[in-house]
Amino acid sequence: MENKILLSIDLEEFDLPLEYSTYIDKDEQIRISKEGMKNLEHILNKYNIKSTIFTTAFWANENKEYIKQLSENHEIGSHAYFHSDFSQEFIQSSKQEIESIIKKEVAGFRMPRMMEVDNSKLMEAGYKYNSSLNPTYIIGKYNHFFKNKNIHVANGVIQVPTSVSNLLRIPLFWLSIKVFPISYYQFLCKKVLKKNGYLLIYIHPWEFVDLSKYKIPNLIKSVSGKEQLNRFENIISYLSTIGSFSTINDYLNENFDKKNDNHQLEKIATNSKRA
Repeated sequence: MENKILLSIDLEEFDLPLEYSTYIDKDEQIRISKEGMKNLEHILNKYNIKSTIFTTAFWANENKEYIKQLSENHEIGSHAYFHSDFSQEFIQSSKQEIESIIKKEVAGFRMPRMMEVDNSKLMEAGYKYNSSLNPTYIIGKYNHFFKNKNIHVANGVIQVPTSVSNLLRIPLFWLSIKVFPISYYQFLCKKVLKKNGYLLIYIHPWEFVDLSKYKIPNLIKSVSGKEQLNRFENIISYLSTIGSFSTINDYLNENFDKKNDNHQLEKIATNSKRA
């Protein structure tokens, strides 16, 4: 079985400054993310990558033609309705709103900031899978270190956690791409692919815009724009030599039938380990 890289993108309003008590208006939030997405698109097209893009319904509504264009080559999932405001009704309404724009089914959901979400509500809303779990410990954010890091089922919804390293559960997400030596990040990815047969990482388009003027932590803005884009392309170039890219939904369709039972998931794990 061929190794699969599942690249996921959280396409949202750039509301990060609000977390640090700095005002940024909605238009600028939208502009920054769209500029970053267009920068990122050059790499996606260059390497013929199909990704999974989790977008907020608000962002999609502000960029209807662009999100429809993206849906032609990428899977579109829901990232709730707003990135900085959440209520249970957004689980259903965001799915309906995005589907009305792209004229395609929205199968996946990812909660903003990887917060917990009620899987029974996702099932009621008609989602196939949930990719809101980062199974590690992030200081000041969440502690999911001991949660199941493999694909599994909860309340009738397939859970697709993002990838972490095999032993220490080092997260292989956007911040790791910024701060780790590229060779070390690639090494961790290779180990995960060898063990699991798939790798799921996530990034944000706003990372690929110069963030130096914003009052956000230096850890986040010190590597951004072209520098982060170059780092990311270096990693993507390497990953393309050890696996092929797939959307999350396509991967599940190829490896998991509609019964959504754990027997099938055990089969995926077994086949992956043999690969």
